[in-house]
Amino acid sequence: MKLFISPGACSLAPHIALREAGANFVAVKVDLATRKVETGEDFLAVNPSGKVPALTLDSGETLTENPAILLYIADQKPDAGLAPRDGTMERYRLLSRLSFLGSEFHKAFVPLFTPGTSDEAKAAASTAVKNHLAALDKELAGKDHYAGADFSVADIYLFVMLGWPAHVGIDMSAYPALGAYCGRIAQRPAVGAALKAEGLI
Repeated sequence: MKLFISPGACSLAPHIALREAGANFVAVKVDLATRKVETGEDFLAVNPSGKVPALTLDSGETLTENPAILLYIADQKPDAGLAPRDGTMERYRLLSRLSFLGSEFHKAFVPLFTPGTSDEAKAAASTAVKNHLAALDKELAGKDHYAGADFSVADIYLFVMLGWPAHVGIDMSAYPALGAYCGRIAQRPAVGAALKAEGLI
């Protein structure tokens, strides 16, 4: 498999998941400004939207969007325990969390990372992110994992996104449960390996 990434972007989530699963894959960096792969190819030929992540399978098919990619990885390596069994309420709860992260939470950050966004729009986006953080902090107080009793791809995705607020001027010290949660997730060997591979630590 070939995973197309941009260091620190949401593509870090499937990068970690692949390492957690012990999968055979190659990570390929994409310049999101030029839409060129590090080897010179046009990334738009892989994903016409020009966005990461994209996962090209050994069959030649390509998956996009984190919820789909993360569940695919989990299902290919069920022994890694990255997702509950299909058809269970735990599985649907996981899907609910992945959907929230991929839509509502991610969407709230977009104006903060988009050049030319007005100060008014940035302020509104910052408020939206803080509201989500407060809700997540309350939800994770006293809990080890986000989508159930066990570690899952939802924890990986949330961990990646909780690294973003510091880059847009949001003080994470106001959310102690999230800080403790991130500290635990960061200790996982696959997480450290992915962060190191992307030059983030």
